[in-house]
Amino acid sequence: MIPKRDFGITRLEGLFTPEILDLQIDVSLVKSYREQRRRFILKRLELQTKIMLIVGLTLTVFFVWVNQQPQEKLYAVQIGLLIEFFIVICWFLCRTKIGERYPHVMLLNLSWSVTCVIQIYTAVLFNFVEPFTNIWNLMFITQATLIPVLWRTHLISQMGTIICYLGLYLIYRPQFRHPLYFYVENGIYLFWTGTICVFSVYLYERLKKQEFRARQELEIAQKQSEKLILNILPQVIADQLKQQPTTIADSFLEVTVLFADIVGFTELSSHTSPPQLVELLNEIFCLFDELAELHGIEKIKTIGDAYMAVAGLPNHRSDHAIAIANMALDMQQAVTQFNQEQNQSFRIRIGISTGPVVAGVIGLKKFAYDLWGDTVNTASRMESHGIPGCIQVCEDSYHLLKENYLLKKRGLIKIKGKGEMNTYLLLGSKLNN
Repeated sequence: MIPKRDFGITRLEGLFTPEILDLQIDVSLVKSYREQRRRFILKRLELQTKIMLIVGLTLTVFFVWVNQQPQEKLYAVQIGLLIEFFIVICWFLCRTKIGERYPHVMLLNLSWSVTCVIQIYTAVLFNFVEPFTNIWNLMFITQATLIPVLWRTHLISQMGTIICYLGLYLIYRPQFRHPLYFYVENGIYLFWTGTICVFSVYLYERLKKQEFRARQELEIAQKQSEKLILNILPQVIADQLKQQPTTIADSFLEVTVLFADIVGFTELSSHTSPPQLVELLNEIFCLFDELAELHGIEKIKTIGDAYMAVAGLPNHRSDHAIAIANMALDMQQAVTQFNQEQNQSFRIRIGISTGPVVAGVIGLKKFAYDLWGDTVNTASRMESHGIPGCIQVCEDSYHLLKENYLLKKRGLIKIKGKGEMNTYLLLGSKLNN
């Protein structure tokens, strides 16, 4: 039984209507970009932790070698090990679910584990509150280079470092010989370094978003193009043309071809407006397309109010005659249902023939997959010499269908260009009786 169909939108309209609205595309792109950015940040954070571990170890060894006093060597080792400890923790967290879910938090932890930890450690142990602006700026520049996304997070890491230092300043109240000059000089240096880092990260992320959006839009356009191609050519033929754009012609020893014609459509055109006429024809053919897809049949083309389809190619199937018979019976039901819903009185005349054909694509422009051979001509004659509302089959098709279907012998009829032929009318399936 053919399911009832909503005629609110036709398949032709659906073909050219984007599957995703522009607004939906924007939202999906943001989500996809965030996922891509999250993975990128995690990989870069792991890389940065490895680099910082090597750098920290190198600097610790250097300070131990430079400092002559045992106490100073001990302090250098303590600071180095403390920083290495926090870096290892960040590295470990990056490989956990927490790091995967909150990579921006890991970025802040890694930044502050160097900038703030050293500042707090030296202030607590040595009452030394001079800002380590060189280390701060090196950290900011390194992260902006290795992780050039999330400009807001970079800004927060810089502000957090400054707030940490201001807190220590208020607690310890350090004395400098020229405090105004000292803070103005370091402040200007820090401000412009931080501004350049944040602004460069902002520009980079904006560029990456644009690139990601353009790539996604290109992929959507390619999918739409692929969809259009597959609505014109079979998948196998489309793949062949992509690999080698040349003439394609394949022989098939046995397939079953169907022709269907809408009876009375020409007369209807004389008192129906062209737009309304085309809309009715389109709705009927859309029903036929759905049936072709349901039964695994290849639609070949439409010629005016005629519909042509074939089973058994481009992929071979042994039940090609059965598939075409089932589709033909369903086409009759579909037209009946359409008439009831649209208050019309259409009938279809269907012809079926089985035998060898040649199928392929010829020419240079406006590619179309088509069939050639006596089987095609016979199917066309079965339709044109048939009875309105009936399905006429040739003798070769009859022998493949007689075990499973009810067929009535029509007898010898004179077929143009073929002479007299025995034909049969397909009435229904034996399984339904």
